[in-house]
Amino acid sequence: MLIREAAADDWPRIWPFWQRIVSAGETYAWDPHTSEEDARALWTAPGKRVYVVEDDAGAVVASAYVTPNYGGPAARIANAGFMVDPDRSGQGFGRALAEHLLAAAKADGYRAMVFNAVVETNPAVGLWTSLGFTILGTVPDAYEHARHGLVGLHIMYKAL
Repeated sequence: MLIREAAADDWPRIWPFWQRIVSAGETYAWDPHTSEEDARALWTAPGKRVYVVEDDAGAVVASAYVTPNYGGPAARIANAGFMVDPDRSGQGFGRALAEHLLAAAKADGYRAMVFNAVVETNPAVGLWTSLGFTILGTVPDAYEHARHGLVGLHIMYKAL
């Protein structure tokens, strides 16, 4: 596998799994009907460092971004978003990308990473806790999950 910074021409390879994940309404607090243009703006906005994972055949199977969570004097606290093609989950791409991104964020001078809205039923909660994230709190019944109804959103934190 190869983890690298994304190039502009990677978006058409990210969009299919981005759209599939967000439209499922199970893990991201973005509108499930987000257009491709708006999705690209969300994922690749200025100030975000975007990464992709390529499998051994060169297919893009995951993507992530890192960006400041706050501004001004708190700009050294990172935020990130991660997506793995659902057809490729459970193959180690998400963990490898997360470890890479955490190291890159630390090298870029971030002191910590915060996730503002992790759906409590998201299987990635196990990944994040195994990588040292703690749940600072949970906003109850904040997310209208497509299958489970109202579920909480975790706020998660890890010092870098």
